[in-house]
Order: sequence, then C-alpha cells, then structure tokens
Amino acid sequence: MQQKLAGGLYLIATPIGTARDITLRALDILASADVLVAEDTRSLRRLMEIHGVPLRDRPMWPYHDHNGARMRPKIMAALKDGQSVVYASEAGTPMVADPGFDLGRAAVAEGFDLVSAPGPSAVITALTLAGLPTDRFLFAGFLPNTASKRKTVLKELAAVPATLVFYESPKRVAAMLRDAAEVLGGSRAAAVCRELTKKFEEIRRGTLEDLAQIWADSPPKGEIVVIIDRGGLENIKKVDLDLMVVAALKEHSVRDAADLVAADTGLPRRQVYQRALQLADGGSPGAEED
Repeated sequence: MQQKLAGGLYLIATPIGTARDITLRALDILASADVLVAEDTRSLRRLMEIHGVPLRDRPMWPYHDHNGARMRPKIMAALKDGQSVVYASEAGTPMVADPGFDLGRAAVAEGFDLVSAPGPSAVITALTLAGLPTDRFLFAGFLPNTASKRKTVLKELAAVPATLVFYESPKRVAAMLRDAAEVLGGSRAAAVCRELTKKFEEIRRGTLEDLAQIWADSPPKGEIVVIIDRGGLENIKKVDLDLMVVAALKEHSVRDAADLVAADTGLPRRQVYQRALQLADGGSPGAEED
C-alpha cells in the first residue's frame, strides 16, 4: 500500500530519453499523489505504463504554455483542499525552461509546500559530456529566432566568465552556430549535444566555426543542447589582472588564487600561477616581470 503524501505541489523530473532514467522517488510520488498534472498527459501515461504505476481513478490534468492561466486556479483549489498534486514536465526537470515555473511560483505565493524530486536534466547531462569547464556555467535557454536579436544577446554574453549553455532547435542550430562564431570568435571551443540518452545520441565537439560548417547544408534531427566555452580575456590589462590576483591572494593560497583567476579570465593557469608567485613574493601590481 502506497504511503499517502502530505498536501502540496510535487515536482518530478522525467527522463529526457531513456525511460529507465526516472528515479524511484519520482515513481513513488506518481503512485501516491491525489492529482496528476503533466505538460503532456500522453507522455506521462506512457511513462507510468512502462513502470507499472496505475492511474486508478485519479484525475490527470494537462498544464502547458497554452492553458496555464486557465488551469492554475483549478490546481490551486486542489492544493487548498489539502490534496497532493504532482507536476511532470514533458522531459527533464520542471521549472527549467518549462511551463511549470509559473505553477511553482503560484504555489509558493499562496503558501503551499513545494517539493522537488530531482532527476534528469538536459543542461547538466550536456555539461557532463561536452568536455568543457563545468565549475561555472550560465544557462541562457533559447536564443531569439532572428539573426539580429540573436547576435545582440550573444554580444551581451560574450564576456561572461562562464561556460554558456543553450537549447536550440535543429532547424536553427546551424544559423545559431554561425552567428555565435561571428560574435564570440570562430576558434572558441564548443559542443553540440543531440538526442541525449536516446538511441541516436550524438556529441560533436570542436570550434564554433567547424561545428557551424557541419550542419550548414543539412540540419540535424532531434533535441539539441549547445555548450560554448567561456572566452579568454586576451586583452585584459596587466594591472587589472594583477589586482585580481592580489585580491584572490588575500583569502587563498597561491595555487588556489591562480585557479580562481584563471577560471574567471579564461587565461592559461600557468601564466596566472607564475604571476601569482611573483606578487606573493612582494611584486608590485602592474610592474614588469624580471
């Protein structure tokens, strides 16, 4: 017999490909919740059938971008009655580029418990496979459809000292990569992760220029995550670099300070480490090395 859930809104992550990637906790919540809500009810029904979770006489309601305003009051009413409501996004973790964001925010605003059962995420999966730095990353969702607006956003992100993560449609990925190469630099390292955890999973790694050429004439199929390495600040002024190193040395060892500054600037760690040694030994910021 399933243990009854306390009232509240439960967010469960669903597989982005392989059905067996669902967690045991998510299955327990699906089996126990009073009301089931899904971005795509057909997908959730199929997932429950695969794992032998019976629907019984429980309601299953759709909740997506097109009906959210109409469905939220109904869901809030169920929560007000003390029922447990589970929300499942179409694939991956709710609230991440997902209509569940508005639902979760509404639940919090009205004082209901919000519980997350973590699991699959296309963003995290792609980061683990790209072979690019993961110590700091920025998820930027989908870029705009038009080239001019897309380039504007890319320019705003060019100096961000973090690995950049985007979702992209297969029809636009070649144009997106071409614009990224133009704005961020064709030699900037990147990876295109396609159909993650599915049968035809594919990871292409290379420069933005090389990746843009691969699909220039024939777009790929499937769901895509694009990972772009942080940019190196080759033109950073020497005095600015030294000030960053000095600030880091106040709280960290030479080794750790070099690691932090190298990560923030994209400069080679060896270069930063050598300068940190000099500054730690009494060197003056901005002065030329001997």
